Amino acid sequence: MRNVILADNQDISIAGWYYLFQGISDGQVIAEATDKKDLISLLVNYPNALVILDYTLFDFESANELLILQARFENVDWILFSDALSDEFMRTLLYNTQSFSVLMKDGSKDEILSALKEALKGNRFICNHVSNILLDNSRNIQNQGFKNLLTATEQEILKEMALGKTTKEIASKRHVSVHTIMTHRKNIFRKIEVNNVHEATKYAMRAGIVDMAEYYI
Repeated sequence: MRNVILADNQDISIAGWYYLFQGISDGQVIAEATDKKDLISLLVNYPNALVILDYTLFDFESANELLILQARFENVDWILFSDALSDEFMRTLLYNTQSFSVLMKDGSKDEILSALKEALKGNRFICNHVSNILLDNSRNIQNQGFKNLLTATEQEILKEMALGKTTKEIASKRHVSVHTIMTHRKNIFRKIEVNNVHEATKYAMRAGIVDMAEYYI
C-alpha cells in the first residue's frame, strides 16, 4: 500500500479524495499539507509518496520550482489536480519529467479513479482535456512552420530518434549507411540548436513531429 499526501486546502476537495480512497486498496492517505512548507516537511518523511496537489492553491512560483522539488524527491509521483493550468505550464512539466500526472477538476469520476490507480502504480496519467489541448497546440505549432526548419527526411529521422530507435536501426530501416544517419543527426541537432537526443525529443514533441500519445505508448 502506497502512502498518499493530500496537498490541498479546500475541505470539499479533501473530503472527496477520502471518499474515493475508500474503494481503493492500493493507497492510504497518511497526511494533509496546506502549504508548500508543510508539503516539503512531509516529503522528507515520506520520500516515496504519491502527492495529490492543487497547484493553483499553493504558494509555488512556477513550474520550474516543481521540477526542482521533483528532482530532490525523485521517487515521488504527483497528480496535479486543478481547475485550470496554463498551456505553457503543462508543457514545461510534461516535456521534462514523467513524474507528473495531470487531472482537471471537471473530469468524470471514472477518469479521476483511473488517474489515481495509474499514479499509485507509478504510471503517468494525462486526462482527456489536457491531451486534447497538447495535441491542438502541436497542430498550431505545425501551422506556424515550427518544424519547417527540417527537411521531410530529417523530420522522419528525428521522429525515429525520439521514439527510441538507434542509429543502426534507423539506417537499416532506411537502407542507408550508419554514416549517412550520423550526418543527418548532426544536421538536425545544428538546425534545431540542441546537443543531445533528450533535447531533440522535446523539440520533436513541441513541433508535433511526435505527439504525446505516440511517445508514451
